[in-house]
Amino acid sequence: MTTTTPALAAASADAGFERVQIDRRDLRADDVRIDIRWAGICHSDIHMKRGEWGEALYPLTPGHEILGTVLEVGSDVIDHKVGDVVGVGCLVDSCGECAACKDGEEQYCAKGAVQTYGAEDYHGETTKGGYSGEVVVRDDFVVKVPDSYDESDYAGVTPLLCAGITTYHPLKENGVGPGSRVGVIGMGGLGHVAVKIASAMGADVTVLSRTDSKKQDGMSFGAKDFRPTEDGTAFEELAGSFDLLVNTVGSGIPLDSYMGLLDRGGVLANVGAPEDSLEVSAFSMLTNRRSIKGNMIGGLPETQEMLDFCGEHGITATVEVIDAGQVDDYYDKVVSGDVRYRAVIDTETLTG
Repeated sequence: MTTTTPALAAASADAGFERVQIDRRDLRADDVRIDIRWAGICHSDIHMKRGEWGEALYPLTPGHEILGTVLEVGSDVIDHKVGDVVGVGCLVDSCGECAACKDGEEQYCAKGAVQTYGAEDYHGETTKGGYSGEVVVRDDFVVKVPDSYDESDYAGVTPLLCAGITTYHPLKENGVGPGSRVGVIGMGGLGHVAVKIASAMGADVTVLSRTDSKKQDGMSFGAKDFRPTEDGTAFEELAGSFDLLVNTVGSGIPLDSYMGLLDRGGVLANVGAPEDSLEVSAFSMLTNRRSIKGNMIGGLPETQEMLDFCGEHGITATVEVIDAGQVDDYYDKVVSGDVRYRAVIDTETLTG
C-alpha cells in the first residue's frame, strides 16, 4: 500500500517539468516520513534530468537537497520524532555492512549507495527526489537541523545538504584551520558555500573567479582576497600561494595553470563534475609534490557534523526562493550562472 503526494516530474531529457502525483511507500520499521518544505536545485539535478551523465530513469523527479518536518516514524526509529525539523541529502540507503559504510562513508558503499532520486533501490523501486510534497527515507539517512536555526533560515539551510557537505568534506580532510591558505575556484552554488565554511574555519580565503563581478559578495562571505582569472595575471602573481585549492567549477578549466598556484605539498580538491574530462600534465603534480584529489559528498556522520558546524557559525547558503512553475527557467539560469547563488523551491507551490 502506498500514499500519493504532489511532485514535479520530467518525462524525458528534453521535456519540461509537469505537476504530477507520485507514490510514496508505507513506512517500514526503520523509515521516516517527511513533509518537505524546501527543495534545492543542484547542478547535478540538471545534468541528470538532461541526460548529460547518461540516460536517466524517466519519469524523473529530482531533488537531493531536502528540508522538512517529520510526519511519521516507523516502529524501530529512535533518533527522530514527529515534529522534528530534518534534512535529507544525496543518499537514502546503503548496505551498512561494507568497510566504507562502517567507516561512515556511505557514499562509497561497496554494494552501491542508493541515490535520493533516479536510482533503483535495494527493493527494485525507482527513487524519487525532493521536488515533491513528501518523502519516505530510512532513518539512518535523515539528519537533524540544528536548533540554532529558525524558520526564516530554513530555505538557506536546504542547499547545505549537498553544497555544504560537498565543500566541507575536502576542507576538513585537508586539515583547514586558522592560517590555512585556501583558494576557491569559482563562486557559484558550491563555491560561495566553500568560502563561508573555510572562512569560519579560520582560513585565509581567496576566490578565483573568471571576472570580478562577484567580488563584493565574495568579500562579504569572508574571503580575504578576490582575483579574476580571465586575463591570466593571477596565475603569475599568486604562484605557489596556496595550501589547498577547492575546484567547484562544473566545466573544464586549465588545471595545469591552477596547479601552479599550489605551494609545496599543496592539494587541488576537485568537487565539480563537468561533462568533459579534466586533464593535467604529470609535471604539474611532480613539481613541488602537488596532488589532485576528488571527492563526492561526505558520509552521514560528517553531514551531521557539517550541519552542526554551520549552525554554530550561522552559515546558510545565499538563495533565491522560487515556485514550482519556475523550475524549467531556473535550470537555464543555473547553467548560465545567473543565480545568486542557489535556487530553492518553495514546495507549498507544487499544488498551485
